[in-house]
Amino acid sequence: MAPRMLLARHGQTEWSLSGRHTGRTDIPLLEEGRRGAKLLGERLHRSPWDALADTDVLTSPLVRASETCELAGFGERARTVDALMEWHYGAYEGLTPPEIQAIRPGWFIWRDGVPDGESVADVTARVDAVIEEIRSGGRDVLVFAHGHILRALGARWLGDDLDFGARIRLAPTSLSVLGWAYGAPAIERWNDTGHLEQ
Repeated sequence: MAPRMLLARHGQTEWSLSGRHTGRTDIPLLEEGRRGAKLLGERLHRSPWDALADTDVLTSPLVRASETCELAGFGERARTVDALMEWHYGAYEGLTPPEIQAIRPGWFIWRDGVPDGESVADVTARVDAVIEEIRSGGRDVLVFAHGHILRALGARWLGDDLDFGARIRLAPTSLSVLGWAYGAPAIERWNDTGHLEQ
């Protein structure tokens, strides 16, 4: 079987809760985020996932992702990959969407990129390289990372332009699976937060 990519968004942080764009600022998890990470880990260690024994584990180096990985019980198996860091928000780091719209009406990150940060082309190239590595590796991969970069991975896995990521939102500590259907890239599961509903 062709390899799949399982996506785990990091747990809740103060900035994700308030809607602030959190790119390279290293914000720790809130207690709610730590709880969600543990629940995600419990789920992935039960059937049918069974700790994903034959799966490689990758994590963004940023603490909110690496701590989620650790609390979910995959820290010892994880390899840190800089390419999994969140979109570099540049001049818009720490701002909320309404604050950005006040500065630049009509701004849309999936089309416009970010001043002093990453363009759409930059992010596309970065996630395409990650996908190519995973598809050539021959093993499923569990990725702990961030909302926008995981949505970008979803869009590009499917072969769509990056702006498709605008239409596939992700909640904190959600689980998604990118796989295959009829020999073509497909979404098997998206934004699944069933483990948080206990």
